[in-house]
Amino acid sequence: MNRQAITELAKGLVIPATPLALDAHRKHDERRQRALLRYYLDAGVGGLAVAVHTTQFAVRDPQINLFEPILQMAAEEARQYEKTHNKTVVMVAGACGPVEQAVREAEKARDIGYDAVLLSPGGLTDYTEKDLLDRTQAVCKTLPVIGFYLQPSVGGRIFTYDYWRRFCEIDNVVAIKCASFNRYQTIDVMRAVCASGKCDDIAMYTGNDDNILIDLLSSYRFNINGKSVNKPFVGGLLGHWAVWTHSVCKLFEQIKSNGFSVTDETLTLANEITDCNAAFFDTANNFAGCIAGIHEVLRRQGLLDGIWCLNEKETLSPGQGEEIDRVYRMYPHLNDDDFVKRGLSSWLG
Repeated sequence: MNRQAITELAKGLVIPATPLALDAHRKHDERRQRALLRYYLDAGVGGLAVAVHTTQFAVRDPQINLFEPILQMAAEEARQYEKTHNKTVVMVAGACGPVEQAVREAEKARDIGYDAVLLSPGGLTDYTEKDLLDRTQAVCKTLPVIGFYLQPSVGGRIFTYDYWRRFCEIDNVVAIKCASFNRYQTIDVMRAVCASGKCDDIAMYTGNDDNILIDLLSSYRFNINGKSVNKPFVGGLLGHWAVWTHSVCKLFEQIKSNGFSVTDETLTLANEITDCNAAFFDTANNFAGCIAGIHEVLRRQGLLDGIWCLNEKETLSPGQGEEIDRVYRMYPHLNDDDFVKRGLSSWLG
C-alpha cells in the first residue's frame, strides 16, 4: 500500500474519470490520450481514475484489449509529473465483473503501480448483497478499495443501508464514491459510514454529478448511540470533472481553503454546474449520450479529434449538441478554454 497516496485520498482530491481517446477508425489515439492526461495533471488534479465508466468498460473486451495499455499510459504520465513537480498523484483503477475478473484487474493495477481500485457493482444482477460483500473482501486483499454506489440508469443498483454498514467494516476499504444521483440513497451511505465505527477511516467522494457543489459544501450529521457524528464529502471522483477541469480545480481549492462561503450566489453557481451536467450527460435521454457529451466538449477544445466511442451506436443524442452550445453561452465563467488554448500544443508535443 502506498500510504502517502491513501493519506492524500483521505484529505480530499479532484479526481477526473478519464475518457478514452480514439481516432476515426475507433482505434486508440495514444497522442491524444497522453495530451488529455497531461491536461488533467497541469490543471491541478490530485489523482486520475482510469478504466472506469467514462473510459468505457469495453476496453476490457479481448478484441479491443485496451485495459492494460490505458492503465500503463496513465501511470507513466503520472510518474513523470510526480518526478517533475514533487507531488503525489493518486492513481485509481476501475475494476468490474465477477470475483475472478475483479481480482485479476486489481492485480494488474497493483503490478502497474496503482494505489486503489474503484470497484464497480455494475452488471452483476445475479449477485446478492452478500456476494458483493464477499467480492469486495477478495479484492481488498490485493489493493485498497473505493466502494461505488452506481445509479441504476447506467448499470448500477439500489443497496440497503445494511449493505453499506457491512461494507464499511471490510478491512482495506478506504473510500466510497457515492454516485446514486439520489438524496435519500446518499444519506443512507453517509449514515452507514457514521454508524460503522470507521467513520474516520473512510473518505467520502461525491460521484453525484447532478449535485457536485452542494455535496462538497455539505456535512452530514447523525446521532449515533448518543454521540453526534459528522461526515463531509472530502472530494469528487467524477465524469463531469473530465471537462473544464482547470476551473474545477480552482473552485475546489477555494472550498478546501475555507475561502468559499455559502451564499445565494453559491447556490446559484451550484445550479449552473448542474445545468451544464444535464447537457454533458444527456439527462434528457436518460444518459444515452453521457460519454459522447464529454468527448464533444473535449473535441471543441482541441483535446480530442472526435467524439468516437468504442460502440459506434454511442454518440450525441438529437439536440444534445445544441444543449452544449446553450450552456457554453449561458455560463462562460465555468469553462477553461483559455487554459487549454495555452497548453494544448505542449500537451500534444
